[in-house]
Amino acid sequence: MKRILVLDTGREWGGGTNSLLELLKRIDRHRFGITALFYEDVRMGEGPSIGTVVGSLGFPFLLKGRRAVPGWAKAAKEAARIAAAWSPALRSRAVFAVDFRWRIRPDADTIARILQEGRFDLLYMNNQPSTNLEGILAAAACGVPSVQHARSFGSLTPAESRIVNRHLGRMICVSEGLRRAYAAQGVDPGRMMVVNNGIDPSARPGRPGREVRAEMGIAEEAVVIGTVGSLMRRKHVELLIRALARTAGKVEGGITGLIVGEGPERLTLEAEARRLGMGGSCVFAGFQEEPLSFLDAMDIVALTSESEGLPRVLLEAMLLSKPVVATRVTGCEDLVIDGETGILVPFGDKGKLDDALGRLAADAAERDRMGRKGRERVLSEYTIEKYVRGVEEVFREITPQ
Repeated sequence: MKRILVLDTGREWGGGTNSLLELLKRIDRHRFGITALFYEDVRMGEGPSIGTVVGSLGFPFLLKGRRAVPGWAKAAKEAARIAAAWSPALRSRAVFAVDFRWRIRPDADTIARILQEGRFDLLYMNNQPSTNLEGILAAAACGVPSVQHARSFGSLTPAESRIVNRHLGRMICVSEGLRRAYAAQGVDPGRMMVVNNGIDPSARPGRPGREVRAEMGIAEEAVVIGTVGSLMRRKHVELLIRALARTAGKVEGGITGLIVGEGPERLTLEAEARRLGMGGSCVFAGFQEEPLSFLDAMDIVALTSESEGLPRVLLEAMLLSKPVVATRVTGCEDLVIDGETGILVPFGDKGKLDDALGRLAADAAERDRMGRKGRERVLSEYTIEKYVRGVEEVFREITPQ
């Protein structure tokens, strides 16, 4: 049995966290012994924390904690920003040097100690490279192979790319588009491989969507357009809310927005909905442990993100035969066939977003057609079995026999 330490910042509980949990539920426990190390034990809504969930699956859970930024580091970073204001590249290098000294190197030492004391055979990191540099360095210092499961896109500085190319064993990218994006930033293509996110074909809503609609006070005749995910800046849910406000009066029966999730942007988004007069027709449901029921309540699922990896919410929506409208960005354009399983629109193009939402809201037959095609695509290309087998193959390939 190979002992694997799973490293995750635990900064949010989103699609990447859920995909990790799906892997842990199905991993071959005769071959791989898992211990989870998280920086934070995040809890969303009233449900259990991630540590509790990991423990319920039978895996040890370690909490690393986060370092408080020391005063000298704050002062040094501010001085670097001022002194190098004329050169973004120089400013970035100076700030990185400060971060490396106060956080990255000390955290690497801590993780290395855990790897050595636990006699782990592999370090598996569940974020994107720039948030896991300390893990990459720790594994290299111990002579332990490392795997980065990049589930979203994150810009890399030249220094970060050099660390990845020098020390990382393998990078799993959740889509071909994500692999290309990291290669364009200088990551060695030879150490990257694509394992698409997957979903359980047998997954079903815990309760029918009509019950959710009734519970949320949504009229039966309304066309429900919604989204599920962490309410953070890069998701740009405000673009969806504004599009709903512009198109609401153009569809018979009206449009209701359904926003499922928690995050730092929630209060701002609720205020924007009120400002646009959507207070009564844009429902914020908060974090939901069982999101499929809420997706089942939607007629159209929308994703207006600036960047993605391979969004789990779209996989879930397509599994439930829901048509999707998504921005034409990495991950979304890998998954959605424009005009067949959904509609892709350029990020920030409000006219095309309005047109896509309005077109589907007014045409139930088109929604049904795209929904059926989307389900066929997921069942053919994005099953959970392919996902788990792909990750396990990387584990077997990189760990010494």
